[in-house]
Amino acid sequence: MRRRTVSPGSGLEETLDNLAAATAARQEAPAAAAPAAAAPARAPQREQDSLRTEFAFELPRGYVDDEGQVHRHGTMRLATARDELRPQIDLRVKENPAYLSVVLLSQVITRLGTVTDVHAGIVERMYATDVAFLQDFYRRINSEGHTHAAVTCPLCHGSFEVDLSGGRLGES
Repeated sequence: MRRRTVSPGSGLEETLDNLAAATAARQEAPAAAAPAAAAPARAPQREQDSLRTEFAFELPRGYVDDEGQVHRHGTMRLATARDELRPQIDLRVKENPAYLSVVLLSQVITRLGTVTDVHAGIVERMYATDVAFLQDFYRRINSEGHTHAAVTCPLCHGSFEVDLSGGRLGES
C-alpha cells in the first residue's frame, strides 16, 4: 500500500480525486484484458440485495424559507468517506468545531420539501430541535443502516419493531 501525503498547499479534494482515478484505472485494466465471452452471466439482482441509500424523514418543526413556506419532509442519503473528510478542511469548521455538523448535514440532505439545493446556510437557519433530530437521524442511518428498532413492551413483555424515522414530536 502506497502512502500519500497531503501538504498544506494541496487540497484534500484533489488528493481524493487522484486516488479515485488511479483506483478506477487499475480496476479497468484487468477487465479490458479479459474477453467478454469469458465473463460469467450474472443473475438479475434481487430487490432485497440492493442497498438502500436514501431515507425519508419528517422534521419536528420544519424549515421556514424566505417566503414563509414550511418544509418538513425531506430525504437524507448515506454518508461517504468523502462527506466525513470534507468538513475537516472547511475553514468554518477549523474556526468553530461545532460547525462540523452543519456542514456535514448540508452535504447529505438531498431534499427538504421543495428545496433541492440544501447548503450550510439552510441548515444554519433551522430550529435547534430540527438540527438535533437530523443529527440523530444521520447517526442512526449511517451506523445501523436503517431506522427501525426492536423494542419490548414493559407491561406485556411483547417484542415488536418501531420505525424511528420520524413523525411529529412525541410520536417517535
